[in-house]
Amino acid sequence: MLANYRRLFAVPHVLSLLTWSLAARFYTPGLMIAVTFLVQGWTGSYTLAGLVAGAFTLGMALVGPLRGRMADRGNSDRLVLVCGVVFTVGLTALALLPASLWWVSIPLALGTGLFGTPANQIVRALWPRLTTGSERQAIYAAEATTQELLFVFSPILTAGVVALAGPRWALLLLGVLGLMGAVGFALSLRRAGVTDPAPAEPDQVRGASEEGAGAAPSRPRRSLLFHPALCLVFAMCMMIVSGVVGMDLVIVAWANELNAPHYVMVLASIWALGSLVGGAVAGSLKGTPRVPLRAFGAALGIAVLVPFLPPVSHLPTPLLITPLLFVSGLALAPTLAAVMGRLGDTAPAHRRAEAFGWMATAMSTGAAVAGPLTGALVDTNGIAGGALGAAGLVLTAAVLSLFLPRTNGPAGAGAGTDPSAAAADTVPTVENTALGTAGAALEATATGPALVSPANRPEPGAPTAGPAPTGPTTTAESPHRPSDR
Repeated sequence: MLANYRRLFAVPHVLSLLTWSLAARFYTPGLMIAVTFLVQGWTGSYTLAGLVAGAFTLGMALVGPLRGRMADRGNSDRLVLVCGVVFTVGLTALALLPASLWWVSIPLALGTGLFGTPANQIVRALWPRLTTGSERQAIYAAEATTQELLFVFSPILTAGVVALAGPRWALLLLGVLGLMGAVGFALSLRRAGVTDPAPAEPDQVRGASEEGAGAAPSRPRRSLLFHPALCLVFAMCMMIVSGVVGMDLVIVAWANELNAPHYVMVLASIWALGSLVGGAVAGSLKGTPRVPLRAFGAALGIAVLVPFLPPVSHLPTPLLITPLLFVSGLALAPTLAAVMGRLGDTAPAHRRAEAFGWMATAMSTGAAVAGPLTGALVDTNGIAGGALGAAGLVLTAAVLSLFLPRTNGPAGAGAGTDPSAAAADTVPTVENTALGTAGAALEATATGPALVSPANRPEPGAPTAGPAPTGPTTTAESPHRPSDR
């Protein structure tokens, strides 16, 4: 079971990039807790506290694609550093803001959110450059799994600091941790030699050569939202995250009705633990993940909780539902990992960070929608109604997954792309996807600067279709470790 992970973490820089990217976004789950306590203490209103928290989310959602586009153009390490510094300054200003000027916190939160560290979209766009085949699926599963740890430990740390020292100190701590993570991630990007744009794929190089030789100029750069396959993935991400956040709010509402807030961390941690275990197992499996199967499993996992929630039934204690909660979470991380892997395979190499930026925007939108929607369902239909709504959102994502392009073989293997489409800066659609053996060969033999990094090494055992490799090949099961520079 651990073979995929052993091969994966033998690839240079993968473990460092994963660890520091998680550190750079450690503040995210705890931020809403600290902001809510701070603003509610100023105004006595949870509505205003939610407004400020929503401003952070809105700011992060607005710039996701823009940050991704900037990262695709290179100097991603500088981008991470600038965002980390400005974001920390914004949190510090909010923490030091006088209570009488609480209304300043709304534009301040929006402006600070614009500089949220784009570690998640940058690192997810890098995995197809550094890994191939089963290793690629393993790294997406590992990331989705370890990210669950953030949703366990970040809220615990934030809540503990709020209880001991107050929300201002909690915000200052999150700012410092975010800056440290951003610096570490930027240095990790430099050590890995992946701060430059992704190497051009052969079809893109050929298209550029033809254009330079007098061929008709390529079509204007189109938005990724014009491509059906990517839009399906974005919509799935929005629905899945909306359902997951909705279920989190259901747990909070249930504990609040019982006047026992300590149940929140127990129930949420058990649910996250199930997701962590499911993601770890999924990453060890070989073969192409079946996205619809995982998505329907995630929807079913939430739906089975409904009969055990009030007003359908009233358990003597919520702890009796913990075994079912664990099982319910098993399919969550595997589903997100499969969707991220599909996006990494579908998006063109030179626009992957932008694609993951749109994914981040879709996820933020889903989280923002989940609050009022789930709240209305709980108010009108009780705790079970909120859970049923969350299951319906994930079920919608599962239905959408039935329309995703089919893959043939391992991740990164399928039908090749049309050269003319690649030259014109298009991405695969439902009928034309870059998920084939030819596509894997093209990626493995991508041209670019002769860097001694995994990005320029051919995929082990890759087919010989397409242009000849530009560097030495190997028949080893996993890529060789590059020599020290």
